[in-house]
Amino acid sequence: MTGFLAVTEATWPAAARHKAGAFIVPEGKGGGQRVSAATATGPWTEDDIDAAERMQASLGQRPLFLIRQGEDALDAALAARGYRGKDPVNVYDCAIAALTAEPANPMAGFVVWPPLAIMRDLWAEGGIGSERIAVMERAGTPKTAILGRVSDRAAGVAFVAISGETAMLHALHIAPGLRRQGSAVKIMRTAAHWAQDHGAKRFSVLVTEANTAANALYASLAMEIVGQCHYRSK
Repeated sequence: MTGFLAVTEATWPAAARHKAGAFIVPEGKGGGQRVSAATATGPWTEDDIDAAERMQASLGQRPLFLIRQGEDALDAALAARGYRGKDPVNVYDCAIAALTAEPANPMAGFVVWPPLAIMRDLWAEGGIGSERIAVMERAGTPKTAILGRVSDRAAGVAFVAISGETAMLHALHIAPGLRRQGSAVKIMRTAAHWAQDHGAKRFSVLVTEANTAANALYASLAMEIVGQCHYRSK
């Protein structure tokens, strides 16, 4: 699980990372929970939680912590402080060969970087605005965006980047009127073929448990849940 969080930090990076007691507090600049939640770096005390809260306040961020598997004591301590649990996340992973066994359709998925205006519009439609585009632009690893097409129409978009030998997909969005036509699968395969060509051997993605459609998609592609985490916020 720790390895996948490191991949997440590399492929979906915060603007900065600040030490606060036994915690690291990322500076998200509006890029969402993944780049804003504090994480424990080792044994912690209540004073360390206070330090993390002060750092988040100084950054203009709400109190937010990421709870990994095995961090039950931290989970309980935050609950006692009035933090509520939210957004359980599944970590999916598979050998990249499982996705590249079938060829990518060159007319259904296009590798494009930097993103075109139509791609930015599609992301905006899915609530992925300029702050999250900035996260993509910050990634210093091999990266690209994928534009999906259905019936000569821009149907979907995703971002993929590589850390070490693992590629991670982020920000997958399919236009509501063009769903259930296979575009998500074709985008995934295009992303996997690109990643394999750039040295990746594994493919991963993080998704909330509540996103039933995405969970079904990843399971249908023989990806397996290899870890879980959740957030606590005030």
